[in-house]
Amino acid sequence: MGVVTAREEKAIRRVTDHLIETFTDTYAVERVEAAVVDARSRFDGRPVREFVPILIERVARRELETAISAAVGSDVHAAEFASSTAQSSARPVNVSLRRSIGSVFTNNAYLRISSGCAGRLVPLAVAAVVVVVAIVVAVAVRRPDSPAGTVPVAQATTTLHGVVGSEKVAFFSDPKVIDALARNGVKIEVDPAGSRQIATSIDLNKYDFAFPSSGPAAERIQRARNINAKYTPFSSPMAVATFQPIADLLTAAGVIHPGPVATFDMARYLELARTDTQWDFLPGNTTYPVRKNIVVSTTDPRSSNSAAMYLAIASYVANDNTVVQGPAAEQSVLPAVSKLFVRQGYTENSSEGPFRDYLSAGMGPTPLVLIYEAQFVEAAAQGQVKPGMVLTYPSPTVLSKHTLVPLDAEGDRIGRLLSTDPQLQRLAAEHGFRTGDNAPFAKVTADNHVPVPADLIDVIDTPTYDTLEHLLDGVTHLYN
Repeated sequence: MGVVTAREEKAIRRVTDHLIETFTDTYAVERVEAAVVDARSRFDGRPVREFVPILIERVARRELETAISAAVGSDVHAAEFASSTAQSSARPVNVSLRRSIGSVFTNNAYLRISSGCAGRLVPLAVAAVVVVVAIVVAVAVRRPDSPAGTVPVAQATTTLHGVVGSEKVAFFSDPKVIDALARNGVKIEVDPAGSRQIATSIDLNKYDFAFPSSGPAAERIQRARNINAKYTPFSSPMAVATFQPIADLLTAAGVIHPGPVATFDMARYLELARTDTQWDFLPGNTTYPVRKNIVVSTTDPRSSNSAAMYLAIASYVANDNTVVQGPAAEQSVLPAVSKLFVRQGYTENSSEGPFRDYLSAGMGPTPLVLIYEAQFVEAAAQGQVKPGMVLTYPSPTVLSKHTLVPLDAEGDRIGRLLSTDPQLQRLAAEHGFRTGDNAPFAKVTADNHVPVPADLIDVIDTPTYDTLEHLLDGVTHLYN
């Protein structure tokens, strides 16, 4: 088994375990496993594999959730429904999939999101399905009938194509976003990819815009294609999610500083990492006496923007609170910052993976996880944040600027639209992003009782793209 296949297998096993735990009161283990197997079969032969485990989880979760809804709607108990579906013959199903990685049928317009960036299409299954699995990785066929309750689109739409950071998938697949774009005469089809991939290995010639999750990646695209224009319609600072018992331990250790908005002292944390401090070394630790190093869980720095942003923070602190610049500084900080990654073992390619662990598995496997602030805010708005979950902010932190680079005139139109349209800006805030107008974001966080800093003060600049690449290459070398 190759290295990539082994990583994917492990990720899919974790996805299966999460779904089994989530649906333990509704379905037998075999039913959940069958949903995962069915979802997985849809991605056989896909050439780009980074996001396949995430897409599999969404497909299977959507199937299971849709089945529950159908059962409730027909007054069938969940257990009876699960049993009956196993015996039912294949039937066509007409379902509108909301906020999924598949096609979203709304206003006769729907979003195409591919599992990689090869741009190949997976056909929509419309018959011979058990329960509901009408979700696909890429759709570019127009559906003649709109779901009930949607408003018809009066004007013709122009279809535009973009490649975006995977954390923006939920935004672009939101039916309300699709509606807002359609009212402006636009239908957007996007492919998700890691920001580093977008900047270095994706063929951008077939897209109208590129939308990575960081300024350095956008800078690389602009430089390579001699483009001056760019838009930053929204942003999100990096944060560390934890749990109250862990926060109490790290408060006593001088890492977390509580307050209206808790902060995570990166300098103190690097000290603990340098001395190989384990959880059970902490004085008076009776709540989490685990024999493993105190490490923040991140994504894979070789492919993920969130890990690259974490590297930017750690390298700044390790470099005497100065942005790393030049070969000497790069080599000086590498030993300290590399420890933060290589000690984690297996890491996932998207920030959704470790955050999903955080939400579902508790503090056992993931006591500390690096996330985008937007992820926590969005999860809170969806009722997924449980009591005892704590959001802290690295001190210092970086602002991940989701930067759109237009590759043609139509891409420029999208950049302007996302940056200036009040409804799209409000919807971005509902997904946890900060926008030019702080009022919608402030309302979302206040309504959902998420303590966030109104003004970001302790924020540093990221290194240049070239410097960040050198640091990432150094960490990659130690991985290998």
